[in-house]
Amino acid sequence: MLTQTTSRVLEPSDLDAALAVLDREPVANAFVTSRVQVAGLDPWRLGGEMWGWYEDGLLTSLCYAGANLVPICATPRAVRAFADRARRAGRRCSSIVGPAEPTAELWRLLEPSWGPARDVRAHQPLMVTDRLSADVAPDPYVRRIRKDEMETIMPACVAMFTEEVGVSPMAGDGGLLYQARVAELVGSGRSFARLDADGKVVFKAEIGAATDRACQIQGVWVAPEYRGQGYAAPGMSAVLRYALADVAPVVSLYVNDFNTAARRTYRRVGFEEVGAFMSVLF
Repeated sequence: MLTQTTSRVLEPSDLDAALAVLDREPVANAFVTSRVQVAGLDPWRLGGEMWGWYEDGLLTSLCYAGANLVPICATPRAVRAFADRARRAGRRCSSIVGPAEPTAELWRLLEPSWGPARDVRAHQPLMVTDRLSADVAPDPYVRRIRKDEMETIMPACVAMFTEEVGVSPMAGDGGLLYQARVAELVGSGRSFARLDADGKVVFKAEIGAATDRACQIQGVWVAPEYRGQGYAAPGMSAVLRYALADVAPVVSLYVNDFNTAARRTYRRVGFEEVGAFMSVLF
């Protein structure tokens, strides 16, 4: 029996089918789902194309191709098709990121033409929780950042990004896109921080991707002069409390496997490792 398979760029009329695929793994797919729910599948609004893989006429796998290349519920045959399409189009993304197994295979197929990468983070534990830990009280001084505090939070965001990714988000376009993203999170009430007596950021984190089923904490950072003083765990507990109360019933994050201090902190506040992501940075 022959199985008919094909891949193509999805159109706005494919939205319901795409959402059905995304909904199969609501935690792992939160980043892309949140974008699709807001922007649909129009490439201009979405900030990239959504590629679909069909088997016997049914949409079974996706790949978001924008600033990031993200395989979604991707079977081995879908990964090969997405790699072929990406190779033909040429690299336009700044990273490949997604569940570790399909992302590793996608990179294996693309590396001969897209490599070398600036950095490959092959195992980034995906951590999830749906409740607060009784062991760590939320920091009462962690609060939402106001719209008039952009100048306060922005330097901390730039420092975190540069430290985490290895390049400044202010390069290229002068930071316009990054500043717009930070402003979006602040404006939507998903940027949190503790400030010291001088108004400088001690701890910060954001709730980035958010759907009605899951959300993702990102950008966790403690100012260097305050590290090792016990701000991270209470700060994370505070952000987790906001997330569970106001955003979604399940909260996730992913972390570099070599960041043992962060993994220990996240476990203290109730997160459990349930899988792994992988990131390839260019």
